[in-house]
Amino acid sequence: MKLIDLSLTLKHGMRGVEFEQKYTTKDRGWNAKTLHLYSHCGTHIDVPVHYDANENTITDIPLERCMVTCRMADLTDIKAKELITVEHVSRFAEKIQPGEGLILKTGWSNLIDSPEYYTDLPRVSIELANWCVEKKTGLLGVESHAIADPQNKQEITTVHKILLKQNIIIVEGLTNLDAISKYKFTLMVFPLKLENSDGSPVRAVALEQ
Repeated sequence: MKLIDLSLTLKHGMRGVEFEQKYTTKDRGWNAKTLHLYSHCGTHIDVPVHYDANENTITDIPLERCMVTCRMADLTDIKAKELITVEHVSRFAEKIQPGEGLILKTGWSNLIDSPEYYTDLPRVSIELANWCVEKKTGLLGVESHAIADPQNKQEITTVHKILLKQNIIIVEGLTNLDAISKYKFTLMVFPLKLENSDGSPVRAVALEQ
C-alpha cells in the first residue's frame, strides 16, 4: 500500500489564505495561529450549495462519497485555455463505472506560482460535464483552481450546475499527479466538518495498492 499526497500546501499569502499569530510561548507558554481560510482555497471540494444547484452542504456529503475509486486521464498535452472535451478523455475513461471518479491530469499545478494558473487554465467543457452525468461519475478532479473559467460567469455557472445538480463532487487544486503510477487508484478527499459550508479545503491523498 502506498499513500501519495495530492494536496497543495496552504501558505500565508496564497489566494484565500492568511495566518495570524495569536499566541507565542513567550507571552502565553504555547504557539498558536488564527487561520483565515476561503472555503475554496488550495486543494478543495465544491458541493451543490456553492452554486445553488441544490441545498446540500459539506455536512450533507456522506463520508463514503469522499473515498472514491478513480481513473486518471493523462492530458498533459492540453493547451492553455483549451476546452477539455469527451474526445480528450474517452480513451482513458471508457471503462469508468457508475460512482467512480475521473481525474484530469493536465500538469497545470506546476504553474501555481504564476499568474497564468488563475487566468489561462484548461476548462471542462459543457459536453464533458454532461458526459460525466451520463456516466454517473461520482467525482471529477482537476489540477486548476476551477473546473471552468471564473472570468466567464455563464461558463463556470453552467458547468458547475450540471455536475452539482447530480451531486457529483468537484475537486479542484490537485497537485503531484505525476507521483501516481497507476491508471486506477483510490482517492480520499475528506473536508473539514463545517456547518452550512459550500466547500472546504481537503487533504487529498491517493492510495495505490
